[in-house]
Amino acid sequence: MKKVLLALLSVAIAFTALAPAQAQDQKVLAIIDTAIDSKNFSSIIYEVCFSQNLSCPNKTNFVEGPGAASAVVWPKSLNDGTHHGDWMTKAALKVDPSVKIVFIRYSNVTASGSSANRPESLVAAIDWVSKNSDKYSIDALSISQAAVDTGNLSRCNVNSPNFDNVTTGAVSLLNAKNIPVFVATGNHARSDVIGWPACTPGAIGVGALTTATSLLLEKATNRGPGLDIVTFGALEIYKGTIPTAKFNLSGSSGATVVSATTYLKNNTYKTFQEYFNALPKIVINTVSYSRN
Repeated sequence: MKKVLLALLSVAIAFTALAPAQAQDQKVLAIIDTAIDSKNFSSIIYEVCFSQNLSCPNKTNFVEGPGAASAVVWPKSLNDGTHHGDWMTKAALKVDPSVKIVFIRYSNVTASGSSANRPESLVAAIDWVSKNSDKYSIDALSISQAAVDTGNLSRCNVNSPNFDNVTTGAVSLLNAKNIPVFVATGNHARSDVIGWPACTPGAIGVGALTTATSLLLEKATNRGPGLDIVTFGALEIYKGTIPTAKFNLSGSSGATVVSATTYLKNNTYKTFQEYFNALPKIVINTVSYSRN
């Protein structure tokens, strides 16, 4: 494994905080993504929203509780990126229908329902998970988001003035609690880098395989240093609430949430490191990866 796991309101709508109700033996996955309509998912046990444009359902930049991660306006097109969180949640539940989910929305949502993802909100969301993981019995974190612009990549450079101490510290704290952080490496076809926040020390960079038995990465998967786990994540799900509107996921996004949920479903080891060490290894273009 390349990266070492570090030990380390004025409101318009009232939201009532939920007390964690899951049993001790239930597996809980935190998903940070665009938005979710939790009315469609009984498996979602808690919701949080971070934004930078006062677009959380209470018209502020932060709220938590029932309905918090929803978009106030949903885009008419089910192909719009705002529905990305819906897709990731369905993928997790397809791997394990019994998994419980804490969903954290980090996207600005416009008046038309389209989403704009902001790094400031993503940092805050990761930090929230690290500080609330015990309260909600979170066992793993899945982040199917990636950026490869120079500014965001510099967040992983310890010698840069833009080095992201908050994200690094949050990931370190989660690792110290044996909570792995699965992050998509991104779909920019880069062979020299992986996206942020996958490049954060201690994060598990996840890329996508072309098929369930393939020794090939999807062409778009970023495969630079820090790609740790490869997974086939192109599951068939459906758009919105229309079961007949089926489509196959693609890219490192689906691979990441599938990998995280697979870990929760299959792990029999005391630590994630032991689980990771036991994963089968495959070689792609002379580079060895763990296959989940």
